[in-house]
Amino acid sequence: MEQAITIAILVTGAVLAALSASAGMAGAVQLTARQSHGYMHVIFYAMLLMVAMSNLLSGRDLSVHALSLTEPAVLVRHPLVRLAQPLMSLLLLTIAGERIVTRFLNRGKAAPAPPVMLVSFILFWAATVAAPALLGAHPHLSHDYVYPLVIGIAAILITGIERDLALKAARNALLLFMAAGLLLIPLKPSLVLDSSYTQGFLPGVPRLAGLAAHAVSLGILAQLGLLCLLARPFERAWLNRLAWALGLAVLLLAQSKTAWIAFVVCSLCLLAVRQGPSFWQRVGDPLRPELGIVSLLVFMAGVSALAVLLMFGDLDARLSSFFASAEGAQLASLTGRDQIWAIAYEEWRRNPVFGYGPTLWDASFRASIGMPNATHAHNQFMDTLSRSGTVGATALVLYAVTLLVLSLRYARASGGLTLALFVALALRAMSEVPLLLFGYGPELVTHVLLLMTLAAAASEARMARVSKVPAARSRAHAGFSTAKDGLASARARP
Repeated sequence: MEQAITIAILVTGAVLAALSASAGMAGAVQLTARQSHGYMHVIFYAMLLMVAMSNLLSGRDLSVHALSLTEPAVLVRHPLVRLAQPLMSLLLLTIAGERIVTRFLNRGKAAPAPPVMLVSFILFWAATVAAPALLGAHPHLSHDYVYPLVIGIAAILITGIERDLALKAARNALLLFMAAGLLLIPLKPSLVLDSSYTQGFLPGVPRLAGLAAHAVSLGILAQLGLLCLLARPFERAWLNRLAWALGLAVLLLAQSKTAWIAFVVCSLCLLAVRQGPSFWQRVGDPLRPELGIVSLLVFMAGVSALAVLLMFGDLDARLSSFFASAEGAQLASLTGRDQIWAIAYEEWRRNPVFGYGPTLWDASFRASIGMPNATHAHNQFMDTLSRSGTVGATALVLYAVTLLVLSLRYARASGGLTLALFVALALRAMSEVPLLLFGYGPELVTHVLLLMTLAAAASEARMARVSKVPAARSRAHAGFSTAKDGLASARARP
């Protein structure tokens, strides 16, 4: 009897949620019918707000439970988070669903979505989420799996105006997220600071995790926020300087070497696309040879310093001494990730086609392998291979190649942002799983931003090509008319 009542309550709740989502979507479609944009930019505020609430109300103490693969972190899911989670999911579905419905209704007026992106994304989701959820060794279905599909499709359907709004919203949301973590230092230091970290480049300085899941995640979010700030700076100079100071301070205090390297590489990619052509033009300018001479001297000095280091630096002894130390041994084992990769490989060997299924690395599986904090395989390819099998891994490679080709193709049109975001995802994929589509979270932010930037650049390029055709025809028609009139006037002359 109790089970029947529970099922009835759940079914009623699901029906009410569906009706609420439909009503909200219809209302949103009516609101945006006369606007040039929707509300897709709001999803960044929503996702980061959910992350901040979850960690703020978790009751964690980083001075006791630091990030470790073998020691469990005791976290409590607050009742307020349990209440806010479905409401936030409903909001995201409404916003993304409105974009899809509106673009479908206005399909004859707006530029069509890039078909290659749309098809590749849907196939990637089907092979890495739907297939293992239905056909994996441990099948499992959840409504959370649908959210990334709807959000991703909506991201591919946005326009250039919506892309600009999304970049500004992501920038603002990330800066607010970082500022909130800094403001909590004097109020709840054990919640946001890891004082047990001893492997950073700032001796004696606690590692800042802020309101992110851990310091590495905060470093990646800070790096992404600075990229958005570089692509879309504030109009006011003082606000822009304050934002840079905030972002760089958080990036430094997070003490994530991966985030530092990613920020430098991604910034260089963005600046190379923007300033590269003018730089090489200046270097080869015979009238102003100063920059070329300085660049050549710097290059020669760098090569000479490297040669001296290789010849007289005694690198073999230094490397042997480093790998004999505790930090060197940890680096050689990739901070314990080699054990996780071995487990992931064995799971793929047991289930080679469709993989283990979505529940790989859940609480029971982590308990069975003795790694309570190993929530994924710490590598995108190994995680997809073990979770989704050969089918999912193949789809991952094809999807990554598609994103790479499109990022390079539209790098100039986007001011280098597509290339920078792709590089950020690629670097992150070496140690984390930024392309995981079994739910929404902070890892989805970079992925969605890349889809939006690529889709908007592709749509703008297509509209530019289409607009050139009528213009060329008009010029040809005008030329033909002028020639015809000239011939007629020539015949009329005596």
